[in-house]
Amino acid sequence: MLSAQDNELLTRTGPGTPMGALFRRFWLPLLLPSELPAPDCPPIRVRVLGEDIVAFRDTDGRVGFIAQACPHRGASLFFGRNEECGLRCVYHGWKFDVEGNCVDMPSEPAESNFKQKVKATTYASAEWGGLVWIYMGPKEKQPPLPQYEFCVRHEAGRYENTHVWKWIQECNYAQALEGNIDTAHITYLHRRKISRGPGSEYGINPDGPAVVKVTPTEFGFAYGGRRDTADGRYYWRVTPYMLPTFTSIPAPAFNGSGHFLIPRDDETAWWLVVQPNYRPVEGRPPFADIIPGTWRMKANRDNDYLLDRELQRTTTYTGLPGNRVEDGAIIESMGPIYDRSREHLGTIDGAVIHMRRLMIRLAKQLQQGIEPEILQHPEWFRARPVEVVNGEPDFLPVWQADRAAFLAENVLVAPLIEAGR
Repeated sequence: MLSAQDNELLTRTGPGTPMGALFRRFWLPLLLPSELPAPDCPPIRVRVLGEDIVAFRDTDGRVGFIAQACPHRGASLFFGRNEECGLRCVYHGWKFDVEGNCVDMPSEPAESNFKQKVKATTYASAEWGGLVWIYMGPKEKQPPLPQYEFCVRHEAGRYENTHVWKWIQECNYAQALEGNIDTAHITYLHRRKISRGPGSEYGINPDGPAVVKVTPTEFGFAYGGRRDTADGRYYWRVTPYMLPTFTSIPAPAFNGSGHFLIPRDDETAWWLVVQPNYRPVEGRPPFADIIPGTWRMKANRDNDYLLDRELQRTTTYTGLPGNRVEDGAIIESMGPIYDRSREHLGTIDGAVIHMRRLMIRLAKQLQQGIEPEILQHPEWFRARPVEVVNGEPDFLPVWQADRAAFLAENVLVAPLIEAGR
């Protein structure tokens, strides 16, 4: 369990908080390019790390992230006119570019230099790997863009179609993140048939325990879940956790897919799933079925997540429609911010414990002026998951062998990662 003090540190990410400062040191994926489809298109509202921001694409195609409140008298710039390389407040006509400079102040006398003294709060943006990213930290600390595997391959044209699902998870980011690094729950929560669980094709007892091992890495950590097979071998699922919140979960065939959890505020989070080389499968329900005009899932707490008790009795383990709904129902059932001082952790919770300690340690170190080392090594963000059956009972040989093979077959694409291009 965590102390109440450490739980506060882990879960609070607004301005002025230690964890908020840590998140602000990283480039964070925030928008789909389709949300700002063309130059001078309508601006949109977005909330991240407890801050209300307006995003717009200017006449030259650059994305701007600007504080929602106009620096004049606080009117929302969401209602502004996106025109001629700037966003103009409709209250008094003040106009700001993507850098926050006031480029026009028609309500003031022509001879006035007041506009040169006013600047809106803005944040750096970059389009990279099929996403729009935001950097909210000190400008002098702005790092290179991270070379996540899907980003590098996308920019190099090695993916035909990268699809991203995005939705609002109605709880603190840490609850959702802990689910992504919890291998034991898939045996039950995501069991599609009552009698079968993940790995059952390898002769694994779906009700058998998992042995969880964790190793620190340069990008965060990797953890392995081991289950015994009927023929005396081991089924390994290894998930890399890349700072600050990216997890690449084992799938039948690795293709660079993964999950981001980005705090929207302390009680909600943006969940983005990146799926390179995406191919829709007929008859498979949408990965994330969203209420039109919102980022909220159709299956939510207001309708008990479309729980079907008859389906649960006869067919699926939960009676809920799909993995993401199952995850959402469980983590949101804990409340908006779970009190971790009340929990009782077991041997299967090793990755969860490691993540908490890592994030808390990095946040405390940043308070002491120690920056996360990974920020100056964008290539460290590259890793892939492992799903394999072999006779190796130990975790490290499984991880190290695959890691060495992965690094040997990949060439870094450093010229593509210039921040803020």
